[in-house]
Amino acid sequence: MSEAIALKSIDELFSLFEQYGNEHYGEGVSQSLHMRQCATLAEQEDAGDALIAAALLHDIGHFHAYEHNANYEQDFHHERVGVTMLDTLFLKQVTDPIRLHVAAKRYLCAKDDGYLNSLSEASKQSLAVQGGPMTEKQMRSFEQSNSFSNAIALRRYDDEGKKIDQGAAPLSYFRPLLERLIKN
Repeated sequence: MSEAIALKSIDELFSLFEQYGNEHYGEGVSQSLHMRQCATLAEQEDAGDALIAAALLHDIGHFHAYEHNANYEQDFHHERVGVTMLDTLFLKQVTDPIRLHVAAKRYLCAKDDGYLNSLSEASKQSLAVQGGPMTEKQMRSFEQSNSFSNAIALRRYDDEGKKIDQGAAPLSYFRPLLERLIKN
Protein backbone atom coordinates (compact mmCIF):
# COMPACT_ATOMS: atom_id res chain seq x y z
CA MET A 1 0.00 0.00 0.00
CA SER A 2 1.28 3.46 -0.78
CA GLU A 3 2.25 5.92 1.92
CA ALA A 4 -0.57 8.03 3.33
CA ILE A 5 -0.58 11.68 2.35
CA ALA A 6 -1.05 14.42 4.92
CA LEU A 7 -4.37 16.22 4.67
CA LYS A 8 -4.23 19.95 4.08
CA SER A 9 -7.75 21.09 4.95
CA ILE A 10 -11.03 20.24 6.61
CA ASP A 11 -12.61 20.19 3.14
CA GLU A 12 -10.17 17.47 2.08
CA LEU A 13 -11.00 15.53 5.25
CA PHE A 14 -14.75 15.84 4.66
CA SER A 15 -14.26 14.71 1.07
CA LEU A 16 -12.75 11.46 2.39
CA PHE A 17 -15.82 10.96 4.59
CA GLU A 18 -18.01 11.43 1.50
CA GLN A 19 -15.97 8.92 -0.51
CA TYR A 20 -15.40 6.22 2.10
CA GLY A 21 -17.70 6.93 5.05
CA ASN A 22 -20.34 4.42 3.93
CA GLU A 23 -17.81 1.56 3.88
CA HIS A 24 -18.06 -1.21 6.47
CA TYR A 25 -15.19 -3.01 8.16
CA GLY A 26 -16.91 -5.93 9.82
CA GLU A 27 -19.22 -4.00 12.13
CA GLY A 28 -22.96 -3.44 11.67
CA VAL A 29 -22.56 0.30 11.12
CA SER A 30 -20.80 2.30 8.43
CA GLN A 31 -17.38 3.75 9.12
CA SER A 32 -18.81 7.28 9.23
CA LEU A 33 -21.61 6.39 11.62
CA HIS A 34 -19.16 4.57 13.88
CA MET A 35 -16.81 7.55 14.04
CA ARG A 36 -19.64 10.04 14.56
CA GLN A 37 -21.11 7.85 17.30
CA CYS A 38 -17.74 7.82 19.05
CA ALA A 39 -17.48 11.61 18.87
CA THR A 40 -21.07 12.03 20.08
CA LEU A 41 -20.34 9.74 23.06
CA ALA A 42 -17.22 11.76 23.89
CA GLU A 43 -19.19 14.99 23.68
CA GLN A 44 -21.92 13.60 25.94
CA GLU A 45 -19.23 12.91 28.55
CA ASP A 46 -17.75 16.43 28.20
CA ALA A 47 -14.46 14.85 27.13
CA GLY A 48 -13.04 18.11 25.78
CA ASP A 49 -12.62 19.28 22.21
CA ALA A 50 -9.38 17.42 21.44
CA LEU A 51 -10.70 14.06 22.61
CA ILE A 52 -14.01 14.58 20.80
CA ALA A 53 -12.05 15.28 17.61
CA ALA A 54 -9.86 12.22 18.22
CA ALA A 55 -12.99 10.11 18.65
CA LEU A 56 -14.36 11.44 15.37
CA LEU A 57 -11.13 10.88 13.44
CA HIS A 58 -9.63 7.79 15.11
CA ASP A 59 -10.32 5.43 12.19
CA ILE A 60 -9.49 7.81 9.33
CA GLY A 61 -6.61 5.49 8.42
CA HIS A 62 -9.21 2.98 7.25
CA PHE A 63 -10.17 5.43 4.49
CA HIS A 64 -6.64 5.22 3.11
CA ALA A 65 -6.91 1.44 3.24
CA TYR A 66 -10.20 1.50 1.29
CA GLU A 67 -8.60 3.74 -1.29
CA HIS A 68 -5.77 1.22 -1.75
CA ASN A 69 -7.76 -2.01 -1.32
CA ALA A 70 -5.86 -3.09 1.79
CA ASN A 71 -5.91 -6.70 2.82
CA TYR A 72 -7.53 -6.89 6.26
CA GLU A 73 -5.89 -10.26 6.90
CA GLN A 74 -2.80 -8.32 8.00
CA ASP A 75 -2.30 -5.27 10.17
CA PHE A 76 -1.86 -2.18 8.01
CA HIS A 77 -1.56 0.00 11.14
CA HIS A 78 -4.56 2.23 10.48
CA GLU A 79 -3.76 4.21 13.62
CA ARG A 80 -0.32 5.22 12.27
CA VAL A 81 -1.70 5.86 8.80
CA GLY A 82 -4.38 8.07 10.34
CA VAL A 83 -1.84 10.09 12.29
CA THR A 84 0.23 10.55 9.12
CA MET A 85 -2.89 11.90 7.42
CA LEU A 86 -3.83 14.20 10.31
CA ASP A 87 -0.54 15.25 11.89
CA THR A 88 0.15 18.36 9.82
CA LEU A 89 -3.45 19.57 10.17
CA PHE A 90 -4.29 18.95 13.84
CA LEU A 91 -2.76 19.50 17.25
CA LYS A 92 -0.92 16.67 19.01
CA GLN A 93 -3.72 16.51 21.61
CA VAL A 94 -5.94 15.20 18.78
CA THR A 95 -3.48 12.85 17.11
CA ASP A 96 -1.83 11.24 20.16
CA PRO A 97 -4.92 9.33 21.35
CA ILE A 98 -5.51 8.23 17.73
CA ARG A 99 -1.94 6.92 17.53
CA LEU A 100 -2.50 4.93 20.74
CA HIS A 101 -6.07 3.63 20.39
CA VAL A 102 -5.01 0.20 19.09
CA ALA A 103 -2.42 -0.06 21.86
CA ALA A 104 -5.21 0.80 24.31
CA LYS A 105 -7.25 -2.17 23.04
CA ARG A 106 -4.25 -4.47 23.41
CA TYR A 107 -3.65 -3.06 26.92
CA LEU A 108 -7.24 -3.49 28.06
CA CYS A 109 -7.33 -7.05 26.70
CA ALA A 110 -4.25 -7.92 28.76
CA LYS A 111 -5.53 -6.14 31.86
CA ASP A 112 -9.07 -7.50 31.91
CA ASP A 113 -10.36 -10.83 30.58
CA GLY A 114 -13.89 -9.45 30.72
CA TYR A 115 -12.88 -6.68 28.34
CA LEU A 116 -11.51 -9.17 25.83
CA ASN A 117 -14.74 -11.16 25.96
CA SER A 118 -16.82 -8.01 25.45
CA LEU A 119 -15.17 -7.09 22.14
CA SER A 120 -17.13 -7.37 18.93
CA GLU A 121 -16.13 -10.20 16.62
CA ALA A 122 -14.50 -7.73 14.22
CA SER A 123 -12.44 -6.25 17.09
CA LYS A 124 -11.38 -9.71 18.22
CA GLN A 125 -10.27 -10.56 14.69
CA SER A 126 -8.33 -7.32 14.30
CA LEU A 127 -6.73 -7.84 17.73
CA ALA A 128 -5.18 -11.05 16.44
CA VAL A 129 -3.41 -9.25 13.59
CA GLN A 130 -2.54 -6.24 15.77
CA GLY A 131 -0.33 -8.27 18.08
CA GLY A 132 -2.84 -9.63 20.61
CA PRO A 133 -2.92 -8.59 24.28
CA MET A 134 0.14 -6.74 25.55
CA THR A 135 2.87 -8.33 27.62
CA GLU A 136 3.51 -7.06 31.16
CA LYS A 137 6.50 -5.06 29.90
CA GLN A 138 4.43 -3.49 27.11
CA MET A 139 1.69 -2.63 29.60
CA ARG A 140 4.12 -0.82 31.94
CA SER A 141 5.55 1.14 29.03
CA PHE A 142 2.09 2.07 27.71
CA GLU A 143 1.00 3.25 31.18
CA GLN A 144 3.84 5.82 31.07
CA SER A 145 2.51 7.47 27.91
CA ASN A 146 1.42 11.10 28.30
CA SER A 147 -1.79 10.26 26.44
CA PHE A 148 -2.54 7.03 28.33
CA SER A 149 -5.85 8.14 29.88
CA ASN A 150 -7.12 9.76 26.67
CA ALA A 151 -6.19 6.67 24.66
CA ILE A 152 -8.12 4.48 27.10
CA ALA A 153 -11.12 6.84 26.94
CA LEU A 154 -10.98 6.85 23.13
CA ARG A 155 -10.86 3.05 23.12
CA ARG A 156 -14.02 2.95 25.27
CA TYR A 157 -15.83 5.26 22.84
CA ASP A 158 -14.57 3.08 19.99
CA ASP A 159 -16.11 0.00 21.63
CA GLU A 160 -19.45 1.71 22.33
CA GLY A 161 -19.81 3.47 18.97
CA LYS A 162 -20.92 0.45 16.95
CA LYS A 163 -24.65 0.32 17.52
CA ILE A 164 -27.10 0.19 14.65
CA ASP A 165 -29.85 1.86 16.70
CA GLN A 166 -27.65 4.59 18.22
CA GLY A 167 -27.86 8.06 16.74
CA ALA A 168 -25.02 10.46 16.11
CA ALA A 169 -24.56 14.08 15.22
CA PRO A 170 -23.98 14.73 11.48
CA LEU A 171 -20.42 15.30 10.33
CA SER A 172 -21.12 18.98 9.64
CA TYR A 173 -21.93 19.47 13.35
CA PHE A 174 -18.27 18.78 14.20
CA ARG A 175 -16.76 21.18 11.66
CA PRO A 176 -16.46 24.21 14.01
CA LEU A 177 -14.79 22.02 16.64
CA LEU A 178 -12.31 20.66 14.10
CA GLU A 179 -11.54 24.16 12.83
CA ARG A 180 -10.66 25.27 16.39
CA LEU A 181 -8.11 22.45 16.62
CA ILE A 182 -6.21 23.12 13.39
CA LYS A 183 -2.53 23.93 13.80
CA ASN A 184 -1.68 27.55 13.06
